Amino acid sequence: MARRTAIVATGQTYHKSIRRDVNGQELINEAVVRSLEDAQLTMDDIDGVIIGNMDHFEGINYVDCWSIDGSGGYMKPTMKLTTGGTTGATLAIAGYHMVASGMFDKLLVIGWEKNSESDTTGGIITCTDPIVERPIVAGAISGLACEAQAYMHKYGATPRDAARVSVRDHKHGCNNPHAHLRLDLTIEDVLHSPVLADPLRLHDMCPRTDGACAVIFACEGIAEKITSAPAWVLATANRHMFSDYSDVVQMASLLSMVEASKELWGKLGIKEPLKKVDVIEMYQPYSWAGMMWIEDMGLCKKGEGPRLIWDGVTDMGGELPINPSGGVICTNPIGATGLIRAAEIALQIQGKADKRQVPDVQLGVSTGFGGNWWTDMIAFGKKKPA
Repeated sequence: MARRTAIVATGQTYHKSIRRDVNGQELINEAVVRSLEDAQLTMDDIDGVIIGNMDHFEGINYVDCWSIDGSGGYMKPTMKLTTGGTTGATLAIAGYHMVASGMFDKLLVIGWEKNSESDTTGGIITCTDPIVERPIVAGAISGLACEAQAYMHKYGATPRDAARVSVRDHKHGCNNPHAHLRLDLTIEDVLHSPVLADPLRLHDMCPRTDGACAVIFACEGIAEKITSAPAWVLATANRHMFSDYSDVVQMASLLSMVEASKELWGKLGIKEPLKKVDVIEMYQPYSWAGMMWIEDMGLCKKGEGPRLIWDGVTDMGGELPINPSGGVICTNPIGATGLIRAAEIALQIQGKADKRQVPDVQLGVSTGFGGNWWTDMIAFGKKKPA
């Protein structure tokens, strides 16, 4: 990297299923104002803006221009990035690289979605091949159900195992005032919720959320003046490997997560991530992923994810807490979801996560998931990289 770069401030809305009180620009502005207040900066101090959402969901073209009244990007370089469900994580990775490259010193990065005004399922359905894919994996739920079925068949995991993941994240979400869903669920609550697509039930799945998130990246020399605890970016990795859903031939494992994790741990010089990483905010849109993808990250061997979950390793107070915020199962404004993961890790590094704080976080990882089974990953540290 040319310059060491950190997240210095974050801002989120209080996420809900429907925000009738604001339009899209006003929703965006809530997150922007909170991030500026967190940094004690004004828009005059910001050099540029990157913004993203699932633009075809709301049916808004040129979101970068349309959003100016909310983003504050008037007469500033403003760019839009959209990569499906990975949009929020892609925004964070792009923001880091643009500051590290020397293009900007202080950059405002915004992700948002007003799902109450969009057709999420319709948007996903229409991106699939109408002959080969649409009858089987149209929409998010059916494709994820195929993945869960493959994992269940190969490793013997059960719906009760998956329910334990959902209970964990919802319990964590009760500590997060920004979370859309704050439910105190039991295993039986999950197992008796309505079936969506076998084996997935309602409480296995993430919601559709109205919300926005904004973070401010700053370069070294400036970051330290804004905050005494910058969340330094240590490494990034991503794999946008497939163009179509039918390109994925191995459904019991997320290959993009396997490959991205290998790259990230290699960059960090880590051989045992379970012992070295302090906290993870995983873009985990449904409960079964909480077992599969920790295996793909290399936290345990294949088929051992359920054991880690039941042993409490990933709970608050466990060896490696995952999703202290409640994660995607509790909050899912899609264009912002991956950015929220990065923002939550930044809060952990800064010691500002309040009731969801993990003690003494030195190294945290956020992930993004979306598109055609893609993965983005970012590692943040308390100590500025050498």
